[in-house]
Amino acid sequence: MDDRDILKRISDLVDEEHRLRSAAQVHESGTEDDRDRLRELEESLDQCWDLLRRRRAARQTHGDPEAQGVRPTSEVERYLQ
Repeated sequence: MDDRDILKRISDLVDEEHRLRSAAQVHESGTEDDRDRLRELEESLDQCWDLLRRRRAARQTHGDPEAQGVRPTSEVERYLQ
């Protein structure tokens, strides 16, 4: 997976997130399935952004961006924002 693939994945996830949030606003609140899916989307987005940042950092420090892999959700979600 290269940076373009990751950015495409981020774009797709954001598009889906916007659709779900828009639908939830129309119906005053989303279904439990929608809320679960939004949580999954947020976690996936965090993982993608984390991977992209680490790939870019590896490239800047002359490391191998391909050596970077997706970190588990449990690890990425513990980061302080």
